[in-house]
Amino acid sequence: MSAPTDRPDPTTFAARVRARETVVGYWITLDAPPATERVARLGYDYVAIDAQHGLLGYSGVLTGLMAVDAGGSAGVVRVSANDPTAIGKALDAGARALVVPLVDDAAGAAAAVRSAKYPPLGVRSYGPMRSGLRVGPVPAQANEQTAVLAMIETADGLANVEEIAATPGLDGVYVGPSDLAIGIGGAFPGDPAVQEEFDAALERVRKAAEAAGIAAGIHTPHGNVARRRLQEGWTFVTVASDVVHLEAAARDHLQTARRSGDQA
Repeated sequence: MSAPTDRPDPTTFAARVRARETVVGYWITLDAPPATERVARLGYDYVAIDAQHGLLGYSGVLTGLMAVDAGGSAGVVRVSANDPTAIGKALDAGARALVVPLVDDAAGAAAAVRSAKYPPLGVRSYGPMRSGLRVGPVPAQANEQTAVLAMIETADGLANVEEIAATPGLDGVYVGPSDLAIGIGGAFPGDPAVQEEFDAALERVRKAAEAAGIAAGIHTPHGNVARRRLQEGWTFVTVASDVVHLEAAARDHLQTARRSGDQA
């Protein structure tokens, strides 16, 4: 089974994000490097490792990024917190872009940028134990070859999204739909009672990113929604996750098998 050969070089990923090119990715929550490598071979522009809610530790992030690199995609990490240590370790492991959660204001966005950049642009400590093999290792090169994306997923983040998007050095905003739906008053992710407010919130985030000239990203539950978001003007989308698809496929096969038994 050969990997697709027509996708862009992963080393250009940060530049593509900044240029607001269309990129499509996949979300990894399980510590299963062989499976991650197989996903990374499918042709996704990036594969994101979830260090916040994912079922893996730092070793899982590291081996996950190695698997993504082996598969030929660009490795992205959602870090556990807007914290210099968490951000620095993800970058040292080889992440080409960071998704930083719970960014509520421009100060939080600026802090994320400072943590991700070497001086004089930031305060990242030098120690690229693995990333130096693929990103950089000259600090100015690493600064250029990595992207920083701020998650908009709270009521405060939405209220301040225009200021967040205008933060110098920030490359994009990324919507976490589940938290954003709850943040604007939903009782649960996808609550139809707040659908109108949720749609308006998404439009506000997308327009703020467009006005600031940065990437507009969003997580989506499946390919049909991802396609619709791109048609709406979002520049990058992530599709579902490994654990969701594993469960869905297993359920579908079980239901098919039981239907066949009933017919027999």
